[in-house]
Amino acid sequence: MKNLIIVESPTKAKTLTRFLGSGEYKVEATMGHVRDLPEKKIGIDVKKNFEPEYVVVPGKKEIIEKLQKEATGAEKIYLATDPDREGEAIAYHVAVICSSSKFKVQSSKFSRITFHEITKKAIDEALQNPGVINQNLVEAQTARRILDRLVGYKLSPLLWQKIRRGLSAGRVQSVVVRLIVEREKEIEKFVRIEYWEISVLLQKFVGGTLPDSPKFLAKLVRIKGEKVELKNEKESSEITEELKKAGYEVYEVDKKEVKRNPAPPFTTSTLQQAGSNRLGWSSKKTMNIAQNLYEQGLITYHRTDSTNLSGEFVNKARDFIKTSYGENYLPESARVYVTKSKSAQEAHEAVRPTDVQFKVQSEKFKITGDEEKLYDLIWKRFMACQMASAVIEVTTLTVQAEGEKNIYQLETKGILTKFDGWRKVYGKVDETDEEGNPVEALPPVSAGDELKLLEVKPEQKFTQPPPRFNEASLIKTLEELGIGRPSTYAPTISTIQERNYVEKQEKQFVPTPLGMAVTEFLLEYFPDILDYQFTANMEDNLDKIAEGEKQRVPVLSEFYLPFEQKLEGVKRVAQRVAVQVEATGEACPKCKEGSVVIRTGRFGKFLSCSRFPACDWRAPFVKKIAGMKCPKCQGDIVYKKTKTGRGFYGCANYPKCTYASWKKPTINK
Repeated sequence: MKNLIIVESPTKAKTLTRFLGSGEYKVEATMGHVRDLPEKKIGIDVKKNFEPEYVVVPGKKEIIEKLQKEATGAEKIYLATDPDREGEAIAYHVAVICSSSKFKVQSSKFSRITFHEITKKAIDEALQNPGVINQNLVEAQTARRILDRLVGYKLSPLLWQKIRRGLSAGRVQSVVVRLIVEREKEIEKFVRIEYWEISVLLQKFVGGTLPDSPKFLAKLVRIKGEKVELKNEKESSEITEELKKAGYEVYEVDKKEVKRNPAPPFTTSTLQQAGSNRLGWSSKKTMNIAQNLYEQGLITYHRTDSTNLSGEFVNKARDFIKTSYGENYLPESARVYVTKSKSAQEAHEAVRPTDVQFKVQSEKFKITGDEEKLYDLIWKRFMACQMASAVIEVTTLTVQAEGEKNIYQLETKGILTKFDGWRKVYGKVDETDEEGNPVEALPPVSAGDELKLLEVKPEQKFTQPPPRFNEASLIKTLEELGIGRPSTYAPTISTIQERNYVEKQEKQFVPTPLGMAVTEFLLEYFPDILDYQFTANMEDNLDKIAEGEKQRVPVLSEFYLPFEQKLEGVKRVAQRVAVQVEATGEACPKCKEGSVVIRTGRFGKFLSCSRFPACDWRAPFVKKIAGMKCPKCQGDIVYKKTKTGRGFYGCANYPKCTYASWKKPTINK
């Protein structure tokens, strides 16, 4: 009789079998959740302490029957689902379906084991130290599921009634849409203000000749010791003319040695941000690939708020650094990072590789493509976090220009790497200033050195509106506000796009008219639901349930009772909201009376007559990119989406022309 180990995925099952063999243990996968709330009804009895009605997940009947059969014949059953709330809930529901079925498996047979990396050592330790299901974590997951169901099932029909059929609301997703909508309103209200900057191109001038030294730009910063603020071209032109005639010399050379420390190891949030910034990926893609790496045993569990690291593994990394890079790349003691998240569990680790030997791992598991890219990112980030600081020499060069009327001061900065430290892992790193602008090397100069003016460069600029959110900046903001949890960011961001509340344009989130209408309606009638602090406090309450400090039913009651009263009132008084449409300026080809407008439906944008429902004409919406022509046939370039929702650029003459590109083509001039 074999011992049974139950995990979520076949890949994880395969990895465990590879370490344990097929003799003493049999490993089976649940393929995710096995029980959940019913799809077609609310499934919660609010009058009986919010009792959930759990049913078998559609399509899981055969899997459940197999688990029950295997459990009946097993001597011991180890529930080895992921070490978080969702994993704990899956373990709980597996135990319920196996012990309460006709097979009647004794509850004493079940043990809960967790490991944060799938390695032989971690698995053996878990099997030697089995525990029980953490009911507090199960309660927290149940509370979250009930909350989300109550909001979704109660608010969505109201949106159908007051805005449009088929809409949905979500406790967290609606707040995320609000963030994007409010940023768009800030951008719309923003008034650009003109200003000018003046830079001069200089070169060291010695003995009447120009030596072979680098040219450099210095920016005007002060006039007569006062900060420069040039508001228009007239002010800029007057100063430009005087600078053209001025004499230049080095006024001051200030050199400072600065240490730059490595970033902490990845958490779920920072991993998703890096996936977006460094690899251009969506958070969903980053998490999916991280899941694959974890299940293959290549990285630790990727859903974590913690920056803690195993002392034993850190020592292995230090040995590797000393051997591979040299003792001077090793700090005197191991670096310890403080976890900022209140909800992080100390037992959890940061996201790190399970082996310090990157090349050995990648060759052993034959990982390629996107998996290799993300693994490389994780390996380098971890290795760098245990290396010595980089030492940078920052030179601030102040130039003085004496004009006919004024004395001007200009500045530039140069950066010289004296010791690359942790940067060694990343290879050549371009130097940047505090604002992220590239910095070039400066010539060797001293105070009093004469400089030759080569060119004066006045430049008109305008203040910029706040940028739209991209994946990385949105995730960073959600974490700062305490909205949702890092493990929920990816599905939430995917959901608001699938429901056409927001769309991506050039990797930035833009709200649709539908998203604007829903947000404005919810803000007017349900300000608490969309309140950032209220949402963050609810997350804190869920964390406290997980820690055993609060009970599920009181938390749900505190939320639901006022919410239900508000819901009934809004049904009576709220007016129907019209979703704004975008005019195209074209006449309706069917009725000739109306005009063609762009509407947003369940499946995205489409063209319709402005007189709908009087005129039922409609057509697919194809977004033409102004100023762009197909490089193959000179047809119009249009923006399309794949079945998975990923945007791309293609030729309007498809299928006659098959040109397509993920990247935006250059504008034809």
